[in-house]
Amino acid sequence: MKLHVVIEKDESGYFVAEVPALPGCLSQGKTREEALTNIKEAIEGWFEVMESKQSFDRTRLVELTV
Repeated sequence: MKLHVVIEKDESGYFVAEVPALPGCLSQGKTREEALTNIKEAIEGWFEVMESKQSFDRTRLVELTV
C-alpha cells in the first residue's frame, strides 16, 4: 500500500510526519529518517485499531489493491 506522508519541521526542530488519508495518524522524530520510521509504526497501529473497531462479516471481505 502506498500512502502520502507530509513531513514538516516544527518550532523545536523535530520532524513531524502526518498521513492525511488516515485521520489522527501522525508521529515525529529528531531526524527525517526517524520520523519516517516512527510514522510507519503509527500507520500499522492505526490500521490495527481501526480493524479492531470494525464488526463485519469476514466472508464478505474483499482485498483490493489500488
